[in-house]
Amino acid sequence: MDTLTRLERTIAQRRQADPSQSYVASLHAKGLPQIARKLGEEGVEAAVAALSGSSEELVGEAADILFHLLVTLNARDIPFAAVLAELDRRDGVSGIAEKASRSQ
Repeated sequence: MDTLTRLERTIAQRRQADPSQSYVASLHAKGLPQIARKLGEEGVEAAVAALSGSSEELVGEAADILFHLLVTLNARDIPFAAVLAELDRRDGVSGIAEKASRSQ
């Protein structure tokens, strides 16, 4: 089992935990708007680290984005496998062509 699959399972398990004992449960208790806000904050922090941080800072922020993305997907009951399937669907397709196909 790969790291992201293990993390997805851990997040699913902790979703129902006591919010005072689990960060994942505390995010879920605050609701999807807070979960989405946290994902956005992590994205901004990663962008800042990409421009002015060390490699270690960027690695840490990238890990935070992946974690919070998995929490967000879990909150919407979307399995990470659905994201992987979408990436597989896009494999070999020009990014420009793929983006143009979404605007039609």
